[in-house]
Amino acid sequence: MAESGAPGTPESVHSGEQGGGGAQSGGTGPREQDRFLPIANISRIMKKVIPPNGKIAKDAKDCVQECVSEFISFITSEASDKCQREKRKTINGDDLLWAMATLGFEDYIAPLKMYLQLYREVLLLQVVSFIWFCVYACPNRVL
Repeated sequence: MAESGAPGTPESVHSGEQGGGGAQSGGTGPREQDRFLPIANISRIMKKVIPPNGKIAKDAKDCVQECVSEFISFITSEASDKCQREKRKTINGDDLLWAMATLGFEDYIAPLKMYLQLYREVLLLQVVSFIWFCVYACPNRVL
């Protein structure tokens, strides 16, 4: 087992050795809270799939937090490279799906495409509802 604080261990990544202090310590690397998804969110999602009386060890939460954050960075980096090649500044959902396919995560694409379609439909419905409200419910109101 690697010694605590040894290069390549989580402790070394977060210490000042490799610039893990971020803006607070003057280092150039990102702070831990900037690199990882919030542990409370990870914990809440994990608790949804275990029995109500189930317990999750702290090191399990930490491991999932690091893995999920690394996965997101991996996909986002590939999508970002695509956008740079295409001279675009904004990564969209389709770019992320393309990156997942490129990196071999095809099994995730179908459910994510369905989710993205539903998300866009809900967003459109919200915009249409807002416009309807502005036009018909408050006709004398200046926008």
